[in-house]
Amino acid sequence: MTSSNDASGPVSGPYQPAGSLRGRTILISGGSRGIGLAIATRAARDGANIVLMAKTGQPHARLEGTVHSAAEQIRAAGGEALPLVGDVRDDDDVAGAVAAAVGRFGGIDIVINNASAIDLSRTDAVDMKRYDLMQDINVRGTFLLSKLALPALRESDAGQILTLSPPLNLDPKWAGLHLAYTMAKYGMSLTTLGLAEELKEDGIRVNSLWPCTLVDTAAIRNMPGGEMIVKGARGSGIMADAAHAVLTGSNAVPDSGSRSGNFYTDEQVLAAAGVTDFTPYSPGVPEDRLVPDIFL
Repeated sequence: MTSSNDASGPVSGPYQPAGSLRGRTILISGGSRGIGLAIATRAARDGANIVLMAKTGQPHARLEGTVHSAAEQIRAAGGEALPLVGDVRDDDDVAGAVAAAVGRFGGIDIVINNASAIDLSRTDAVDMKRYDLMQDINVRGTFLLSKLALPALRESDAGQILTLSPPLNLDPKWAGLHLAYTMAKYGMSLTTLGLAEELKEDGIRVNSLWPCTLVDTAAIRNMPGGEMIVKGARGSGIMADAAHAVLTGSNAVPDSGSRSGNFYTDEQVLAAAGVTDFTPYSPGVPEDRLVPDIFL
């Protein structure tokens, strides 16, 4: 289960990149903390320009970090940062973020759809406000940010969209466990599937990325029993490295047949990039204690 809220912070792994994001401009939703911030910070180490659009402009009672503190971390890592307080559900906020990215850095090379809401309640228990929230952030937000960034991505010589969503696994198990959340995450994945096909002639690569195991996030820690659940989770660094490998084209799953329209997993991508030991991503947690993520 991915989330933009990470309590553990990134953990460095054995990944050795074959490419760089230096000078690339990345627009990411929900990147003020967690997996999103880990991905942004990893790109910043190359010297990338990071445009952060997130709701948290002021400190939150239960969640560490704001879009401004995230920007400070990105600059400290070696990148340029443009922090923007905005809601991916708001058309004007998203349009403003795209315009600000182009105005500040001259264009957009990469869009990362990281913002996501989670509620694993079964159908009779899910609150419809939570249902609407997941549909609005996960599905509509991903579609809207991708849509409004398309003109800028077409101007890039390496336009890409990366969405943090799972493979489209139609085993009824997943719909039966948490239908509302499954529909919301699969809506993100359908956006990947459709845009990859739609944009083939534009040269824009569109892919999804999902972790093989749980990733330690504040969203999971705040769930009932979350403090125990994260004892079987990896740190966010594995997703940061995997995203870097996909975005730089570092031999990411070379047998997939296409660089677009893929539903990658973190282990799959990093194994293709030469990683054979994943234990550094989960210090203190034996590999056989790791909890597999859902939808796989």
